[in-house]
Amino acid sequence: MTQFIDEAQIFVRSGKGGDGVVHFRREKYVPKGGPDGGDGGRGGDVVLEVNPHLNTLAHFRFQKRFIAKEGGRGGPARMSGKSAPPLVVPVPPGTVVYDAETGELLGDLTEPGQRLVVAKGGRGGRGNVHFASSRNRVPRLAERGEPGRERRLRLELKLIADVGLVGVPNAGKSTFLSRGTNARPKIADYPFTTLTPNLGVAQLDADNTLVLADIPGLIEGAHQGVGLGHDFLRHIQRTRVLIHLLDGLSTDPVADFAQINTELALFDPGLAEKPQVVAFNKMDLPEVAERWPEVKAALKARGYEAFPISAVSGEGVKEVLWQAAHLLETLPPPPPTEAETVPVYRPEEDPRAFTIERLPEGFRVHCPALERAAAMTYWEYDQSVRRFHRILAALGIEEALRAAGVQEGDTVFVGDYELEWREEASL
Repeated sequence: MTQFIDEAQIFVRSGKGGDGVVHFRREKYVPKGGPDGGDGGRGGDVVLEVNPHLNTLAHFRFQKRFIAKEGGRGGPARMSGKSAPPLVVPVPPGTVVYDAETGELLGDLTEPGQRLVVAKGGRGGRGNVHFASSRNRVPRLAERGEPGRERRLRLELKLIADVGLVGVPNAGKSTFLSRGTNARPKIADYPFTTLTPNLGVAQLDADNTLVLADIPGLIEGAHQGVGLGHDFLRHIQRTRVLIHLLDGLSTDPVADFAQINTELALFDPGLAEKPQVVAFNKMDLPEVAERWPEVKAALKARGYEAFPISAVSGEGVKEVLWQAAHLLETLPPPPPTEAETVPVYRPEEDPRAFTIERLPEGFRVHCPALERAAAMTYWEYDQSVRRFHRILAALGIEEALRAAGVQEGDTVFVGDYELEWREEASL
């Protein structure tokens, strides 16, 4: 099976966690029932899952953004918000996943049903019921849901061409490939236009794709290395089904058919035994259409059902591709190839690590943990703001800001928030 690399880039974002709520129990005869604000639900993960029915990354040409749903908001009476389901993105077996920005290898998906979480959903914010204590019986304090995580991914797949296009030079293989797939091979009206195998992906319908390799034209003596010989025959060895294109303008298309099969058998007896879909090309020309009944009968006498097509107009191309796909389904799975083992490296990152950047308009704090805390803070509640101050001090950022020269009234940027520094209460 001929291997080529197929690539795609996608954007993923997990769901934000649902907000926790500030709420107090109020019932008849129970005017001060205490806090009962519930927690928010967890945001949805973004998960890549191996679908054995896929064999290319072609479907990512039409959809490149995958955004999971947010968790539900908490409710009164300690009711938790609904957690969002994971967003499952199907990928074909053999997909290797990289972080597009850092180049980090995230995983190698090979087995059907195998899953890889590429963006975890944000946890739900805690309701005020969690912040009640003997010293604070009326906590006007809760957490917003944790923001979702977003990243750009680069997907790589070693495409395996299960179908090979064969035929005499100038039979129309490159035109057939360009008509039936997304490939754009070099096309001209002279032999040996194709000097190296071209690859194309045919999208038969929403769920079925086919990978084809256009094998350069064969001539008599190819098994001895004549013309473009051995190298191209080796490509055919790795395919499982052949589409045999006949040149409708040839002096004797049936003789061409026999010649190509003889060359295949001389190089490797197993090649001539591969299942073949025979297509009689250039039916858009009147003189070729006139010859069709005679050629069809001659091929049928040899045990082959032929399909009339025109690679130029596209007539009959889809039917030939579907026939090749049906043949593939009847064949046993190919033997496993020796895969390269790539060590997965995941750098350990401390979310509490921080840096402080001096800007003309103030100071910016880079710290994943603090940025998440800021996004989860209810700034309209004084108790929530004081809790953020305690986090700032616990991480050592308050002291570091002073060392960096922060002054009363300076602006401190944390994620999407602009905070004013006040010395008596930090920010």
